[in-house]
Amino acid sequence: MTDSAVPPAADPRSSEPPERRDPRDVHAGPGDGSLGRIDAVKDERVRRWDVVTPSATLIGRPRHEHEDVSESLRRLHDEQHPAMAGHSERMHRLEKVRITHAFCNNLALTPWERDRALGIMADLDLTAFGSQRAIQRVALVVIRHVVDEERKRRLGLHDDEWVSERSPEELAALSERFESLTDDGQFRLLMDEHGLDVTAVNRLTRTLRDQLEEQALDGAVFGRSPYRDPSLPPIRTDPPAEDGESA
Repeated sequence: MTDSAVPPAADPRSSEPPERRDPRDVHAGPGDGSLGRIDAVKDERVRRWDVVTPSATLIGRPRHEHEDVSESLRRLHDEQHPAMAGHSERMHRLEKVRITHAFCNNLALTPWERDRALGIMADLDLTAFGSQRAIQRVALVVIRHVVDEERKRRLGLHDDEWVSERSPEELAALSERFESLTDDGQFRLLMDEHGLDVTAVNRLTRTLRDQLEEQALDGAVFGRSPYRDPSLPPIRTDPPAEDGESA
């Protein structure tokens, strides 16, 4: 006959009413740690409201729901406050750079082509493009212009004097080697997505060339100088001296 298991001794404190227990006692019985009905209802009603602290502030909203904001806040929201001067222009410039950068990454442009497109779009006034001045459309036209010009430069087609000395056979061979960005399948998809065709791109490119000359953006590069040799280390790190100052 085996010895029967001896049940563990019951904790004498578990039979005590909750109000008589020492608050420092730790219990692990059923229901221990849960709120009573009264405390649960109290907690539910209190949590219906937001947490309020002495340091809480309300910025940009009226103090009460039936009141209106102050005149200074209204001017701030309408960008008429001196602290918001130029905010819309800065946001428009950043939006042009952001969209153009996204297109450049999607089309796998070289870093130099990307910086050329960003440098033009960052300061380009889109008003001259009329009803086609949407940032996405102008950005695609700028990217096509930059990429095609760089590809022509690599082939030497940008030099009119050099081209005039080539034979018809050589020119035909160079034309076969040149590939416009409009022949790229991904660029075609972006054109279709934003309502552009080859005719519209060519027309907007003519407007772009005029604006690059009028706005002096033909050599614009985002964060670079177009004349610096990237293979050589920088000679000076301080900004160049102003006119009339000694170097």
